[in-house]
Amino acid sequence: MVTFRNAIGGLVGLLLLVILGGFILPSQVHVERNILINAPPTNIFPVVSDLSAWSSWSPWAQRDPNMALTIAGDGLGQTMQWQSEDPMVGAGTQEVTALTEPSYVQTHLDFGQQGMADAAFQLTPQGNGTLVVWSLDTDMRAGVPRLMQPISTYLGFVLDSSVGQDYEAGLANLKALIEQ
Repeated sequence: MVTFRNAIGGLVGLLLLVILGGFILPSQVHVERNILINAPPTNIFPVVSDLSAWSSWSPWAQRDPNMALTIAGDGLGQTMQWQSEDPMVGAGTQEVTALTEPSYVQTHLDFGQQGMADAAFQLTPQGNGTLVVWSLDTDMRAGVPRLMQPISTYLGFVLDSSVGQDYEAGLANLKALIEQ
């Protein structure tokens, strides 16, 4: 017969195992989605490399068309700052950190207390079109208080599906915009 003491001991053991797992599991998360767009990279690059053009295809701009958006500069070092009441859009900054025309764009994202990430677009000619790969890399423990790191690590498991859905929507919007 299981006693109350054994049940509590089992629950405490399970909780410790879950917490330990959060420290042991990998904290690096990679999200990646792609789409084939019927256009050359030279037609796509200006739209993904210029942050002021993002509102025409971004899934987050569609989710909250009233978000406060500030764009500064152009080319390498261009920044975008946003603030939204929608918790799925949130607030943050993005900076263009690498450009290789017409094939590669990298940005650094800062979501404040929610962490940082690096995103990239790789444009590869494929037949008469371009394979567009949009990726995101982040360390789920970076900048997170030590006691919260296990929870943050577990949240990494849902990042692929949540951000991935937004990336799929954004890529579909980008394809529609470029191919019209």
